[in-house]
Amino acid sequence: MHRLTQRVGPFALTRTLAWLRLCAIAGQCVAVLVCAWWMQLPIPLLPLLIGIGLLAVFAVFAAWRLRQPWPVRQVETIGHIAFDTLILGYLLYFTGGASNPFITLLLVPIALSAAALSARAIAAVSTLAGIAYLVLLYWHVPLPTAMHENASGRFSLHVAGMGVNFVISALLLGFFINRLANVLRLQQQEVQRVRERALRDEGILAIATQAAGAAHELNTPLSTMRTLLPELRREHAADTSLTDDLALLEGQVDRCRTILREMVAFGQAQLSQEPERLSVAKFIHGCLERFQLLRPEAELAVQLNPATAAIVLRTPPGLRHALLNLLNNAADASALHDSHKVELDVHHENQWLQLSVRDHGPGFVAGGQQLSLGISQKQTGLGIGLALAEATAERLNGELIAGNSGNGAEVCLRLPLAVIAETP
Repeated sequence: MHRLTQRVGPFALTRTLAWLRLCAIAGQCVAVLVCAWWMQLPIPLLPLLIGIGLLAVFAVFAAWRLRQPWPVRQVETIGHIAFDTLILGYLLYFTGGASNPFITLLLVPIALSAAALSARAIAAVSTLAGIAYLVLLYWHVPLPTAMHENASGRFSLHVAGMGVNFVISALLLGFFINRLANVLRLQQQEVQRVRERALRDEGILAIATQAAGAAHELNTPLSTMRTLLPELRREHAADTSLTDDLALLEGQVDRCRTILREMVAFGQAQLSQEPERLSVAKFIHGCLERFQLLRPEAELAVQLNPATAAIVLRTPPGLRHALLNLLNNAADASALHDSHKVELDVHHENQWLQLSVRDHGPGFVAGGQQLSLGISQKQTGLGIGLALAEATAERLNGELIAGNSGNGAEVCLRLPLAVIAETP
């Protein structure tokens, strides 16, 4: 995997900085109020409140910026980090500089940058933080003397501040780096899913290319067979058994020619992008007629909700083939248990059309790769049917859910009506 995919990116870091900035504003306000009014320390209150106010204004701007559609670039993220670092340095200047126990908070931007930005950006942030530390080491408003005194064997306020700083730094780094790590894991998972889909689509494209060539080459021998078969039937009319076989063969040839014509029509529909407009009832009826021709022995039970049947679809190319693939796979699975039962349940719910196909076969193998191209759970299968159905579902912003249910397997094709339904 390319090295850049190992980082979460500027947007995720900028969003994390926005949350961290809010925490900083709240913590700084509490610290100033405690020091000024509860501990009665002579700190420069007005400059500190001005710095916190500037940070609050920038926090509002950052929240507005993150809602805008244009992308967050690395330079912009560095600008956010630089502003936060300068404000922190400004506040530390009026509260003891490098002697302030909270000086190590300058390391937080460096740690966060290391998880999301490039090496040059990390170097820039580190340089800025280092310069801020060096400046604060020599130029600052000293802390009150009481901050360094140790009375009655108790820890000084400075040591106590170091303890508070350690706890705050640990919590901030632990929480926000874990947040960035979660974003990174999600990005890596999405990259893996996209890669798997791309590999599957490449395989489907290769199959489609081969199928187009095969369709062109098969048309000539099928036409020859279609011409010769009637003549053979007439020549052997006396042989009843042979004429029956020839009639069956002629029907299979016609079926092959029909499939080739549908392939051509499918390609033309893809090029024209003109989906066929049919009600759900007519669409299902057409699929069932085709399925009965393909699998006359199948015992198909259909449940079609009347309200669903009236919905008019912009039937996209490939949807009919996807449903037929699922029905054919279900018939094959049921046959493994000496059954011919196949169930189809069609209904809509929450603006989703659901086509559920159930069989009475052995079901899916637990942990199997039943949706992978080229991997089939049937001995005679090519592993293409479910993969093609899944590809069709994803192309229509839907999903294909496969699992075991009752006496066999169930595959549900879920499609958004907003994509496939005809608008009134």
